[in-house]
Amino acid sequence: MGLFGHYKQFEALSEEEVNAGLREVARERRSQALARIEPLDLSRTTWPELPSPEIVSAITFAARRGLHRYAEGRDSDLREALAARHQLAPDRIVIGEGASGLLQRATHELLDAGDEVVLPWPSYPLYPLLARDAQAVPVPVPGLDPEQLLEAVTPRTRMLLLGGPNDPTGDLLPAGALGELLERLPERVVVIVDEALREFVDAEPVDATIRLTDRFPRLVLVRSFSKAWGLAGLRCGYAIGGPAAAQPGGVLPMLAPRLGIGDLSLAGALAAVRSAGPAIDARARRIVRERAVLGGQLRALGATVRPSQSCTLWVRAPGLDAGGLRSQLERGGVIVQSGDAVGDASHVRITVQDEAASARLLRAFEAVAGR
Repeated sequence: MGLFGHYKQFEALSEEEVNAGLREVARERRSQALARIEPLDLSRTTWPELPSPEIVSAITFAARRGLHRYAEGRDSDLREALAARHQLAPDRIVIGEGASGLLQRATHELLDAGDEVVLPWPSYPLYPLLARDAQAVPVPVPGLDPEQLLEAVTPRTRMLLLGGPNDPTGDLLPAGALGELLERLPERVVVIVDEALREFVDAEPVDATIRLTDRFPRLVLVRSFSKAWGLAGLRCGYAIGGPAAAQPGGVLPMLAPRLGIGDLSLAGALAAVRSAGPAIDARARRIVRERAVLGGQLRALGATVRPSQSCTLWVRAPGLDAGGLRSQLERGGVIVQSGDAVGDASHVRITVQDEAASARLLRAFEAVAGR
């Protein structure tokens, strides 16, 4: 209908009738909008909420002050704030372009062509790609069992690349077992532990592994502001090592980006450490509680749920492969991550958020289970 036709239809109607019709059309549009529910994305491990105003203000101030200049890359304030949080000397911390950027630097600097990298599988799909980019050979091991990891070590092994906790399974190699593993490894083998999800661990103190770096210069821990801290867009992370690893020629200096990282990332991360630490700790505790509740509820519906120390659950449904379960849940308005990408065609990874998200997931899962 053209513009003339649109107004022509109202000629025989009174003003009151026209207004009533328009109100009815508006009510129908509102009803349709309210009935439309956006899918719930539980496939990502990044935090779903916006950062605090203090962090946004710090980034905005840094942008207004110097966005027209090259980033200075001065990370001393952030290293000092993190050192205070973790009770370390600042020189034992290196700031990098997210956990993935630090892992990439580690594989690039420490591996030569033909070296072997032992890693758990299923695990973060970036690990074998980083090894191959360095012309090294990834050696997958089923899980984080120390004996199996040791059995995979050969004279060509240069690195163990482990998730702590492991993504997507949620498995954790406890600090005590990690220390025993380090004692039995050959001196040439460096152990990099990706602790991007470490804030969600409750089986031991969150910083239990940091104490191991005092004893083992070959151990490097990598953490991120992208997950519990909710600052994935900043691409900021940090690596922690022991006193020997921090010396010139040690592992830590090799991981630092050549030109540092952006001033906006540094400003946002610094504001988070200074102002949001207690809030992040409380956030992680909420996820830990909800993880236990949701895991039990899914088991009651017949699912197999692996014990997790992450913000995720590794879930299997009877009679369905990973792709089938993912598709069924998506029809119920919930998006999860299929395990196909990491070589497990039977499990999906489900991120834990809050009670409301769990309720939507359980409704969708009930439909899958036929209840």
